[in-house]
Amino acid sequence: MDEKTPLTLLGLGDMGTALARTWLAAGHPLTVWNRTAARAEPLAAEGARIAATAAEAVAANALIVACLLDDASVGSVLDGTDLSGKDLVNLTTTTPGRARDRARWAQERGARFLDGGIMAVPPMIGVPESGGHIFYSGSRGLLDDHRATLAVPTGVTYVGEDAGFAALHDVALLSAMTGMFAGMSHAYALIRNEDIALKDFALLLQGWLTTMAGSAVQTAVQLESGDYKSGVVSNLAMMVEGNATLLRTAEEQGVSPELLTPYMDLMSRLLADGSPDEGAAGVVDLLLRHD
Repeated sequence: MDEKTPLTLLGLGDMGTALARTWLAAGHPLTVWNRTAARAEPLAAEGARIAATAAEAVAANALIVACLLDDASVGSVLDGTDLSGKDLVNLTTTTPGRARDRARWAQERGARFLDGGIMAVPPMIGVPESGGHIFYSGSRGLLDDHRATLAVPTGVTYVGEDAGFAALHDVALLSAMTGMFAGMSHAYALIRNEDIALKDFALLLQGWLTTMAGSAVQTAVQLESGDYKSGVVSNLAMMVEGNATLLRTAEEQGVSPELLTPYMDLMSRLLADGSPDEGAAGVVDLLLRHD
């Protein structure tokens, strides 16, 4: 496809506006629509064509990008528009199941579909060195045809034909991030009322978490092989014993352990099942059990 492929963008929140500006700066003819029309007006001065309705915006171009509030918004905005022959790229945050449903919905209306999970915040868009990227899944043909255009705002990472995989990768990584934030919050609570410089501690915390992140690869290897003992340095028996010290310290410091205890409880269950020489990879299997 031509580098300067024209496209339509539906949704001009902070992320949508950042996306719009990168495409305009790169010379792509861009038609935009937003439910609150005033948000679109500044982009007109930068070369965007403002559509009065979503249907008008969809009719303007073959490539349609949606960056809306939620999946329900995608349905309500696109209902009544003619998607036949269109290429629909949905960058709206969603779940894997809803992405798959939306893919079927789009295909029933004659459109190719690609779902995207944005691994960036608005200031990272249009900044190649920021490390941001978008997970894409769904129609490989659509991605192949429009890769150059989709790569303008940030990096492109294709994760498969299953339309739910982009959202799944997005949510899985965000879930890991949430767990990290929980651990950081507990750590700061432990030292909050002590004569310890928070900025100095922050550097130690950052370095420690960076080092420990390397264990993600070992966990993957163990899960794939089924050998949960290989490469274990701190076994489950040691870690569960160590948890008692973490909990006692929290008590001494007047800190609630509620961010830690769910994971610790799973480790204790795993140990009770007879896995003292294993690492903690078996916790994954416990999470998948429904008994």
